[in-house]
Amino acid sequence: MKYLRVFFLIIVFSFIFAFLNRLVMPKYATNLVEGSFTKEYYAEEKDHEIIFLGDCEVYANISPMVLYENYGITSYVRGNSQQLIWQSYYLLKETLKYEIPKLVVFNVNSMRYSEPVSEPYNRLMLDEMPWSKEKLDLIKVSMTKEENILSYIFPILRYHSRFSQLTKEDFIYLWKDKKITHNGFLINQEVKPVSTLPVQKKLSTYQFAEIDYEYLDKIYNLCKQNNITLVLMKAPSLYPYWYPEYEEQIVEYAKEKNIDYYNFIDRVEEIGIDYQTDTYDGGYHLNLTGATKLSIYFGKILKENYDLTDFRENDKIRKRYEEKLKDYYKEIKEGRD
Repeated sequence: MKYLRVFFLIIVFSFIFAFLNRLVMPKYATNLVEGSFTKEYYAEEKDHEIIFLGDCEVYANISPMVLYENYGITSYVRGNSQQLIWQSYYLLKETLKYEIPKLVVFNVNSMRYSEPVSEPYNRLMLDEMPWSKEKLDLIKVSMTKEENILSYIFPILRYHSRFSQLTKEDFIYLWKDKKITHNGFLINQEVKPVSTLPVQKKLSTYQFAEIDYEYLDKIYNLCKQNNITLVLMKAPSLYPYWYPEYEEQIVEYAKEKNIDYYNFIDRVEEIGIDYQTDTYDGGYHLNLTGATKLSIYFGKILKENYDLTDFRENDKIRKRYEEKLKDYYKEIKEGRD
């Protein structure tokens, strides 16, 4: 009986501790919604022929719903705010445990960063990621000097101060989630035109760091090992400025590895993007109309140049995406009303 009571107390304590951990963690439902992006992938059917990787330049600019509606392409954006290249690598490595896509499209903007940026960005990406070897490795390589790995294992160590800051949202979404994206794409219908172009800062070096090439090689090799076609892209964002020296390095890398690279900054007019109407923050990201234009344009390239399936002819997948499209256009309509 003594051992039974001890066992029972351990179970009760574990439940209470898990409950408190969940209670104090941010819910990412109405505030800092970017913290939901990583988690939403796991609830999806894993039949995507394309996985997009990168930072806000993919989750704000590429709409998988548009790709499906126009071309029958199934895809998912595994992107987060300030997602660094080593984070994209480990997300890809984890993704391949669930599915093997035909294409991986990596947005190269993160090549400009050579070290962790901040703990808040790490939290948005990692808090809701299920535990795995990839998550542990990702935490180790992403942590800033001030961070402690125990605070990821036991979130209450990081968020204990939130006990006095709990809101209604913390209880509403304690055991349930609010869907934020559409296959990883975040709808934004606001319009803030480009008014001025900032002066291009002179950098001390334009050379990408060794760690960036190291992880770009890892992404390339991981794709090659799994017979996945790797494609590089640069979204048509005006800021932060994409220097010609950056472009030269990516072009050279793509040529060396014999992989395709699409810089959409050079194709803005052809795509039809108007920075007076197609951006929600003065040129950092495209809004819904801009993302739709880019997705239609890129989708045509993907359909014509790669062996992709038209899943509109698959009854099971078509029915599922019909429901997804209903939700997509419902959110768009509600955002306009």
